[in-house]
Amino acid sequence: MLSEQRIRGVLFYVSLIIFFAGLPFILSSALGYKFNPHTFKFTKTGLIVIKTQPPGADIYLENMLLGEKTPYTINELLPGSYNIRLELEHHYPWFNQVTVEADKVTRLDKIILFPLRTDIKQLNKENFSYLWSDEEKETFYYVNPEDNGIYKSDLQGEHSLRVGTFLKILPPPLKWKLSDDREKLIYFNPHQVAVVYLSSQRGLPYQPGFVLNYPGRKIIDIFWHSDGYHFILITNKDIEVVEASPNSTAVNLINLNKKNTSAFYDINTDTLYFLDSQKANDGKIYDNLYRTELNTYPLKELIRLKPNE
Repeated sequence: MLSEQRIRGVLFYVSLIIFFAGLPFILSSALGYKFNPHTFKFTKTGLIVIKTQPPGADIYLENMLLGEKTPYTINELLPGSYNIRLELEHHYPWFNQVTVEADKVTRLDKIILFPLRTDIKQLNKENFSYLWSDEEKETFYYVNPEDNGIYKSDLQGEHSLRVGTFLKILPPPLKWKLSDDREKLIYFNPHQVAVVYLSSQRGLPYQPGFVLNYPGRKIIDIFWHSDGYHFILITNKDIEVVEASPNSTAVNLINLNKKNTSAFYDINTDTLYFLDSQKANDGKIYDNLYRTELNTYPLKELIRLKPNE
C-alpha cells in the first residue's frame, strides 16, 4: 500500500514537472510563438496562405509532402525562406522560394497551374521561315523559303493563298506590320525597310515591292498612316513620314535628341506619341512625352519625287 502511494506521488510530481516544463511551449504556441532551435529563443511565427486555380494541388514544403491540398494555410512557420512546390496531375508544377516574416501572412493566392498540352497539332503543310498574325482578320501570314512566296491562311492552317513575294533583307526583319487596308506589308531591320504589295485574289499578278536603305541611321520603329499609303519612320535621329513608293523622298517632321526613343501610334486618330530629351533651365536633361497629330498634315503635298527620277 505504501509502495503504491509512493508511486502515485512520484507520478504526480513528474506530471507537475512535465506540465510546468511544457507550459511555456503551450502558451507560446497559443500566442503565435515557436521555439527556435538555432537561437534557443521563442520567436514569433508567420504563415503562408496558398490558393491555386484549379484547386486540389499537393503541397511540398522543403521537399516534404504536407499531406494537404490547396487551398491551405501553413501555420507556425519560423521567419526565413522556404521552398514551396505545388503539383497537380496533368498540370505543370509551380515552385518558388517564399519568405516568411514574423507575425505576418505571406499570401500565394493568385497561382494558376497551367495544364499540360499534349494535343499539339502541326498546322503548316509546307516549310516556312517567318510567321506573323492578323488577329482582327483571324489570319496568319508566313513566308515559304522555297519560292519566297508570302502566304496567308486561316488560324486552322487551311485555305492557304499566296499573296505576295518576300524581299530578302539582311539581317532578318525585326518587326512586321500590315497596312490597315491589308494591301501592303512593311518590315524592317536596323538599316533597311521593305515594302511588299499583297494581292487578295487568286490569279492576280504580284506587284514588285521595294527596299529602302538607311545606312546612316538606326531604325527603331515604323507605323502605318491610316491612309495605307504613307508610313511614319522612327530612327535614332529623327521622325519622318514616307510615301510607300520607291520614288518618294522622306519628309523630316521632327529631329530627336534622344537616341533610343520609344513611340506609340494611334491609327484611329493618326496621333503619334513619342519620348524625347530636352535640357531644362537647371542644366539637367529630362525625358518628356510629346504628341503630334498627323491627320492635319497634307501628306501628299509634303511628299516629292526624288531628283532626276
